[in-house]
Amino acid sequence: MLVACMLILIHVLVLAFFFFFMEGVAWFTHKYIMHGFMWIWHKSHHTARNGVFEKNDLFVFVFAIPSFLLISAGYHSGFNWMFFAGLGIAFYGIAYFLVHDVFVHQRISWFKKTEFSYFRAMRRTHYLHHSYHQKKGAEAFGFLFVSKKFRKQFGRG
Repeated sequence: MLVACMLILIHVLVLAFFFFFMEGVAWFTHKYIMHGFMWIWHKSHHTARNGVFEKNDLFVFVFAIPSFLLISAGYHSGFNWMFFAGLGIAFYGIAYFLVHDVFVHQRISWFKKTEFSYFRAMRRTHYLHHSYHQKKGAEAFGFLFVSKKFRKQFGRG
């Protein structure tokens, strides 16, 4: 029983680690890759969208590949740590979609207004990022976690 509980705890910790680790990966990727050599895709996200999708949406597949590979390898290895690492990445992707695409950009009209200062700061910080329409000069590259600087600046009503 104790061994089973420890194994569950380890799997939950691996899942949580990869979920939070992905914020750093997303920040790094956003700042140095999307606003770097992959600006050719990401530029579509900083301009008016024509239709439902934009080239930037292709990054979903880029991030889904390691998640899928880890989940698959972990499944075929008896639900080892790789399965839960892949789930952590997948759960981050779901959270990213809900926060970034649904909440911030309103690609689906849910959660139009919020009274929570953290979410208000998140939305306004991302709008600050989008005030730059060029490859260089933007700031605030995070997705789910808003820095203290921007929470103070934008968190008030």
